[in-house]
Amino acid sequence: MNRSETFIYLLSKKPWTDYEWEKQTGITRATFGNNRKNSGQNVKAKTLEVMSKVCGFKLVHVNAKDGINPNDENASFELEENKFKKIRIGLFGFGRIGRNIFRIGYNDPRFEFVAISDLGDVEAMHYLLMRDSIHGAMNDDIALKGKDLIYGNSSTRLLPGAAPGSIPWDAFDIDVVIDSTGAYRTREELQKHMDSGAKRVLVSKPPINDIDRIVIQGINQNEIQAEDKIISTTSSTTQVLALMMKILDDNFGIERAMMTTVHAYTSDQPLADAVRSDLRRSRSAVENIIPNETWAPDYVAQLMPQFEGKISGIAMNVPVANGSCIDLTTEMTKMPTIEDVNQSFQKSSTSDLAGLVRYTEDPIVSSDAIGGGETMLFDSKATMIASEKLLKTVAWFDNGWGFASRILELAESYTQLERA
Repeated sequence: MNRSETFIYLLSKKPWTDYEWEKQTGITRATFGNNRKNSGQNVKAKTLEVMSKVCGFKLVHVNAKDGINPNDENASFELEENKFKKIRIGLFGFGRIGRNIFRIGYNDPRFEFVAISDLGDVEAMHYLLMRDSIHGAMNDDIALKGKDLIYGNSSTRLLPGAAPGSIPWDAFDIDVVIDSTGAYRTREELQKHMDSGAKRVLVSKPPINDIDRIVIQGINQNEIQAEDKIISTTSSTTQVLALMMKILDDNFGIERAMMTTVHAYTSDQPLADAVRSDLRRSRSAVENIIPNETWAPDYVAQLMPQFEGKISGIAMNVPVANGSCIDLTTEMTKMPTIEDVNQSFQKSSTSDLAGLVRYTEDPIVSSDAIGGGETMLFDSKATMIASEKLLKTVAWFDNGWGFASRILELAESYTQLERA
C-alpha cells in the first residue's frame, strides 16, 4: 500500500473523530483534518507509524532497501499485526484520572483493564465513564451487565472500593495496579497492593516518603529498573514544570526560578463555602481565585538536583473545569532573545521531547489545551523578557488527559523492560 492507502485503511480500523485521534496519538486534529481532505496524499510516514501502533500494527516500509524515502510518493508499506501479551491493569480509583486512563487505553491493543475498584456504585461508575462533562460522551458503546463493563470482546470487573490490601489482585493476575485515588502516598500504604498480589504499583501523586522511583517522561525515564515496584508519576503540574526547566536550562542555563500554576479547580474543592482545615480551600471553587500550595518545585528539585534551593512557586486555583498553565519566571545564566527561547521549545517539540511538548504560535486560551495528549503546550506568544534580567515563559496543559497518557506509557515501559 502507498501512504494514502495506508492512511485510509488505518482510519477504517478506528472510526474516531479527529479529536479522538488527537487524544489517542498526540498528533493534532488539524493534521488529521488536512490529511482527510486529500485522502492522505501528503500524510507523513511518522503519522502512519503512530496510527499503526494504536491500531495494533507495526508499519513496515517495504521498499526502504531500494533507497526510497518513507515520505516519497513511491514509498510502499505493509502492516504487520502486533502479537504481544497485553498488559493486565487494575485501576484503584475511578475518578477523573482513572476514567481518563480507561478512556485512553480500553481500545488500545497493548492494554487490558481487568478490574476497577472504586467507592462509587457500579451504575454511577458506568454513567460517569460514558458521559464526561469535559471530554464529552464516549463514541463506543460500553454496556454495564451486573458488575462488568462489556465492550467488544472484552470485559472489566467493577469492584467495591476500600483501602489498599482489600482487593486480591493475584486472583485477577494483575501486572500493574494504578492507584489514582490520590489518597495513598506512603510506601507502607502502597505496599499493601503488592502484598495483595500486584506485581507493580504506579501512583498518580507524589509520595510522602521513599518509594522505589519517581519518574517523569522526558527527564529520567531512561533510569527505570525492572526491580522498581512502587513508582510515582508525580503530577501534571510537576511534569510540565520539569520539562520547561529542562529545556531552558539545557539551552541557556537557569540561575533561579519562580513559578505560578494557574490551575483549574479540583474535585476536592467545594462549590459553595464549606468548612475545611485549609481555610482558603474552604471557599467556593467557582466563585474565587484561590491561592494554594504546590508540590511541583520540591519534586522537580528532587529529580533535578541542580535546582535545589533555586526554585519555588505557588498555585492559583481558578474557576474553570479544565485547562491549566504554568507561568514561569527565570533568571538566566545567559539571557537569550525571545526568538531563541521560542526556537528552543519548537526544536524540542520535534526532537527529543516529541510527543511530550507541543509548540504553537496561535493565540490560544485555556480551553485549547483540553484533550491534548502531550504533557505541555508551549505558548510562544506569551514569552517575555524584562530589562534583560528576567524571562517569562508560559505552557498550557490538560490537567488530566496528557497526565493519564504518561501513566499508561510508563506502565508499558516497565512491562517491556521486564519482558526483554
